[in-house]
Amino acid sequence: MHHSRLCAVLIDCHVADLDQAARFWAEALGRPVDPDHPGTRGNYRMLETPPDEPIVQIQRVSHESRVHIDIETDDIPAEVSRLEGLGASVVSRLERWVVMQAPTGQRFCVVRLQRPGFPKNANRWP
Repeated sequence: MHHSRLCAVLIDCHVADLDQAARFWAEALGRPVDPDHPGTRGNYRMLETPPDEPIVQIQRVSHESRVHIDIETDDIPAEVSRLEGLGASVVSRLERWVVMQAPTGQRFCVVRLQRPGFPKNANRWP
C-alpha cells in the first residue's frame, strides 16, 4: 500500500531572466516570491503558498515553456507502476523523481514527499 496526492504546479519558463518570470507569476497569482524557501535556488523560484495548497514553483528550463504538475508519494516505484498501469510511460528517471508522460501527451513528475501533513488529502492505493 502507498499514498499519493497532487503536490505542485510547476511553471516551466524558457527565459534568460528567471527572477522577472517569477515576479510576473507572483503578481499574476497573488502569491509573492519566497526568497527564503529552500527550493528557491539556481533555476527555481518558489512562491509563498499556504501549507494545505499545492506548491507553486517557477523553474527555468531548456525546453518550451509549459505548466506541469507533480504528484508526491511515499513510494515512487509503486506510484510509477500504478500510473504505468493506467497507460502512462516513463520519460526519464532522475535521482529524486521520475518524469512521466500521460497517454494524452502531457508530461508530469512523480516526486518524493514535499509538503507537510502527508498523507492528509492523499489517496490510498493497494
